[in-house]
Amino acid sequence: MTTDSVDEEFRRLPLCAVDAEKLDIIFPCDGAASVGQVGNRVAINLTNAGGSARMCCTTAVGAGSEQHVDIGKRARRVIVINGCANRCASKIMEQRSIEVDHEYVIAKMGVTKKPTLDFSESDVERISAQIAQEIGLTPPAAK
Repeated sequence: MTTDSVDEEFRRLPLCAVDAEKLDIIFPCDGAASVGQVGNRVAINLTNAGGSARMCCTTAVGAGSEQHVDIGKRARRVIVINGCANRCASKIMEQRSIEVDHEYVIAKMGVTKKPTLDFSESDVERISAQIAQEIGLTPPAAK
């Protein structure tokens, strides 16, 4: 598939490097356990809901990418979704002096951490809706 056909087939996201001040930037966990996978899916759902939320690469911030750190510092709001009590995504933001406006831990939201990449879509939908409601984001459409 060529780049041109990808551009035509897929919805483009707002450019967070350009529009950070207008966006609620979500930095999710994508850990290798059930709760990390739920956190990543929640971030995808909130981004795909089409409002002001846009997920950004937590790993790039951790690696010290100046562009990604700058996005976090310029964001309208920073939302961090951690998988478990280790709070790795939040700690990355703290290390890079990015102020976190809203922090969530999936393991404290009724999801048990399990050593699997499998997860319940109903947990993803429930938590996506809860976060959207709590912080005033466009709620994701139910499937």
